[in-house]
Amino acid sequence: MQTIQQEIDERTRLTSSNKLELLLFRLGHDPQLGRSELFGINVFKVREIIPMPAITAVAGSPPHMMGVVDLRGQILPVINLAGVAGCTPQSGLNILLITEYARTTQAFAVESVEDIVRLDWRQVLSAEGNASSGMVTSIARLDGENSDRLAQVLDVETILREVMPSNELAINPETIGPKVNMKPGTIILAADDSLIARTMIEEGLAAMGLPYIMCKTGKEAWEELQAIAIKAQTEGKTVQDRVALVLTDLEMPEMDGFTLTRNIKQDPRFSSIPVVIHSSLTGAANEAHVRKIGADGYVAKFVAEDLALALRQALAA
Repeated sequence: MQTIQQEIDERTRLTSSNKLELLLFRLGHDPQLGRSELFGINVFKVREIIPMPAITAVAGSPPHMMGVVDLRGQILPVINLAGVAGCTPQSGLNILLITEYARTTQAFAVESVEDIVRLDWRQVLSAEGNASSGMVTSIARLDGENSDRLAQVLDVETILREVMPSNELAINPETIGPKVNMKPGTIILAADDSLIARTMIEEGLAAMGLPYIMCKTGKEAWEELQAIAIKAQTEGKTVQDRVALVLTDLEMPEMDGFTLTRNIKQDPRFSSIPVVIHSSLTGAANEAHVRKIGADGYVAKFVAEDLALALRQALAA
């Protein structure tokens, strides 16, 4: 069994070069396209892969909730991922992907598992504005820039919220606490590739009275930070007079949050700006790794009160 340190070392080898491993799977026949498409999920979020066990239906379950499964004494909800994506399995739902997202463990039913591929995040492009249904965050080019073999990376945060809505995700100004006073003229620079996550972050920052600029990828945030620095210099200011804190997701197309954080902390212009990681990649190994690359805070998605606390602590420090 891998130790936490071995997991950290494995992540370090990948993230030091802006890479990820993607588990590829199929959900079945797409009625619009007339074929079976490839989908992907970050391997780090997959706890295990098992053949389809017996599932117990639960009365009153929402659509696409198949029921629950007893996995070695842990009761897990089972989500019909094919149904969510509008696909029809040709051979049935044969595999369960046991995943960990944002403090929760759940099972996704899929038709088949194809492969695990190692990619550069630059091969993963944002799907927004490209006829995406909102359930796909990005498109992975599996064989490089000129590849026509593509995989859709699903927005699991959006899927979980739609299938299993939680009251914990609501923004309650009373529990978030009083508004935060930042240095006049400064903003929070935030980055997240999930539309639903950006919406919740924006609501939380607004409730705290924090002005912000929101980006969709780590690359976009990095370019925005450099543009802010250049503009501040022409005004006789420093970038610290304009950016109070960077809040970033970890998994993002083109440039991930690990690389963004490393770029910030290794650049003398930006190294003093606090960076808070806000990610559904939870667990001791991930938290230890983000500290190792220089992040000033780590908070798991998505509890607004926890995010508010992490921001307050980083800004105060």
